[in-house]
Amino acid sequence: MPPNRDRFHGTPLPLFRPDGDEAIPDGPALRAGRVPSYLADHRARLRERFMAGGAEAMPDYELLELVLFRAIPRQDAKPLARRLIETFGDFARVLAAPPARLSAVTGAGPAVVTELKIVAAAAQRMARGRVLQRPVLSSWDALLDYCHTALSHAGTEEFRVLFLDRKNVLIADEAQGRGTVDHVPVYPREILRRALELGASALILVHNHPSGDPTPSEADIEMTHRILTGAEVMGIAIHDHLVIGAGREVSFRREGLL
Repeated sequence: MPPNRDRFHGTPLPLFRPDGDEAIPDGPALRAGRVPSYLADHRARLRERFMAGGAEAMPDYELLELVLFRAIPRQDAKPLARRLIETFGDFARVLAAPPARLSAVTGAGPAVVTELKIVAAAAQRMARGRVLQRPVLSSWDALLDYCHTALSHAGTEEFRVLFLDRKNVLIADEAQGRGTVDHVPVYPREILRRALELGASALILVHNHPSGDPTPSEADIEMTHRILTGAEVMGIAIHDHLVIGAGREVSFRREGLL
């Protein structure tokens, strides 16, 4: 009987990466840990186009390819980028998708999901930096951009409160509740208690409608009035309630609902 080592001599290379990402095509370059020249050239061209024309010069799937390069460094990222766009609709929705749904897409292993969530967090952090510790009412467009970045592509309703000081500077932005696709529990007493803890003088209420239609519901209006009634007793102003939809928002103040 031949030695045991001969039984494993012909064991094939694994078809999948240990992290669960897409299968790696076999070949001398990949077995040597190198990127094939055709992939290296393609990636170099994409990077050059991005640096020359920016994101506006690229379709969503190509911009997503650039993001995926770090997560899957030795294989073609285009098929996965296209699958992600086809599954979720566009670049922003891919970044906003829950990790469990991303993982369900063939080829999207832990490394891919982590990379996408890092980019999503960076985008939110940049948008938040434009409004944090600044007078909110004088940088309203930046505030709207931040709200859309944080909420417009979420798959469930989320209710956030922006706490402002006496100079209307944003001192905190906190989620007060997360719910289902069409409902989120909100507790006015907890919102006002938190405002007192932070020493806030004014609030801006924000929540999203995953359906994409930001038209306030009767429940939205009733809940806002309950918060307003309690805030008036405590001397806290409610500057606005923003309902974030797909590419647009409704302002309670603008619509005469406050």
